[in-house]
Amino acid sequence: MPPLTRLRFAALLCLAPALFAAPMHKVMLLTGQSNKYHDWTKSSPLVKAHLEQTGLFTVDVVTSPARGSDMSAFNPKFSAYAAIVLIYEGDEWPAATKAAFVDYMKNGGGLVTIHDSDNAFPYWPEFNEMIAVGGWGFKKDGVNIGARDATWGPKIRWRDGRMVLDSETPGNASHPPRHDFPLIVRAPDHPIMRGLASPWVHANDEIYSHLRGPAKNVTVLATALADKAKFPTASGEHEPMLMTITYGKGRIFHTTLGHVGPNDKPPYTSLTCAGFIATIQRGTEWAATGQVTQKVPADFPTAEKTSLRN
Repeated sequence: MPPLTRLRFAALLCLAPALFAAPMHKVMLLTGQSNKYHDWTKSSPLVKAHLEQTGLFTVDVVTSPARGSDMSAFNPKFSAYAAIVLIYEGDEWPAATKAAFVDYMKNGGGLVTIHDSDNAFPYWPEFNEMIAVGGWGFKKDGVNIGARDATWGPKIRWRDGRMVLDSETPGNASHPPRHDFPLIVRAPDHPIMRGLASPWVHANDEIYSHLRGPAKNVTVLATALADKAKFPTASGEHEPMLMTITYGKGRIFHTTLGHVGPNDKPPYTSLTCAGFIATIQRGTEWAATGQVTQKVPADFPTAEKTSLRN
């Protein structure tokens, strides 16, 4: 074999593992139920695509039975995955499934909750602790929405440069109309946020407000403030938009971003915002590993304008 050919062959052998290696982290995208204001069939495929785009994840979609169906046999194998990405707000899981999930998280599992998922399971104490604060939720009748109230715990506020727990201010979960708004990074040294612009403008989404819960072991990564002059029903507070929580040995990334409703048509701007995409990708890697190896994308939003991907 001529020397140049041998060199090319050797180079290909060195490249082969990188070219054909499977993505590193196995992730479960658990979905299948929404309330009437959200649509998991639109959000889940996009989130799956965003994660796979990194080359870091294999994503298995696990779809629950439909709302009102028999859930008794729903028992995903959580332990087979580095992280669970949750786009779900619906019927309660069986007790054995809940116990398996708590065990998975306590022993070092990863969890990513996206937007409406923080409305799930209002009567499950361990889940409330995992997400720190949440909103709405089906009441015990399984039909009406608005279970979480002041008895669920305080609100998280950002005041005078630090996180504050507010148990005094009245009001339960709400949000102003969808609009573009800036997010302010509050933990710039956290692996998920390192290198991201602050502020950066997120596209056409809801600012979840007045969320309540145990608020334990939580780090606020980014906040947003709705302009009360434009939106009189806004809270007037810097609301937590991105958070991390520890639960036992487990890691949770909680994003309130990513609304899409049943009547929305593509493009779903809140889900195709480059800021949403990057934070989901980075948050999932952190939940799975405790680290972030991804570079900040060149199209990340700036303080002046949004950035959308087709």
